[in-house]
Amino acid sequence: MLTITNLRVLYDGVVEGVRDVSLQVEPGRIVALLGSNGAGKSTTLKALSGVLYAEDGAITEGRITLDGEDLAAWAPQDIVRRGVVQVPEGRRLFDTLTVDENLDAGALARPSAAAARARERALALFPEIVPHRRRVAGLLSGGQQQMVAIARALMSEPRYLLLDEPSLGLAPQVIDVIFDAIRRLRDEGELAVLLVEQNARLALELADHGYVMDRGRIVLDGPSARLQANDDVREFYLGLGDAGERRSMREVKHYRRRKRWLS
Repeated sequence: MLTITNLRVLYDGVVEGVRDVSLQVEPGRIVALLGSNGAGKSTTLKALSGVLYAEDGAITEGRITLDGEDLAAWAPQDIVRRGVVQVPEGRRLFDTLTVDENLDAGALARPSAAAARARERALALFPEIVPHRRRVAGLLSGGQQQMVAIARALMSEPRYLLLDEPSLGLAPQVIDVIFDAIRRLRDEGELAVLLVEQNARLALELADHGYVMDRGRIVLDGPSARLQANDDVREFYLGLGDAGERRSMREVKHYRRRKRWLS
């Protein structure tokens, strides 16, 4: 199990990224992490991946454990070897390399036989990228690049996949393909997914459990069905009022000052 307990992260020693965050991701489950921009979602993923140092961030309190072992003590490459892999927001492909070369980069620490097996599974998950394997990744569409980014992460055969805004900037049809693939990953094996996503409706329809973050801390969590029925989530994240009518952003844009769960 992947567990965060009372996590606090500071940037430059003074700016608080998250505070007192606790959550867990069980094997074979999809967990959604919801919240507005700046809520601390990406910081949480970076802490899990061990890459806070790149932005002068550091864990100052709390623990991150994988099956009881201290994950925060490991270097990023060791975290990947132990089965925790992140697909960052914006895809971050090697734009000048081909699709195949990007996939190779995801399997650098794997034996050749394991890499070949992982490549076959990843391409079966995203058949649309198969005809483009020898194309430079930077010339692909945004949706194709997102598929390559997820496929690259799968090349290390992770146990836990961290996805940061996988639907960002994509057309609805492509989003459906991406989310169907995430569902298949969960249903066909023991892979667990921690999904950071601003599209709360899609995330909660897909996830087994959800957490809501606001201003650096978890303010609400529960099974996805319960969160979908929660009045605050419906109003502030699904855009629905008490009677089921869709609310305008003008009506809810100041929600942080009105949240009942923070009162």
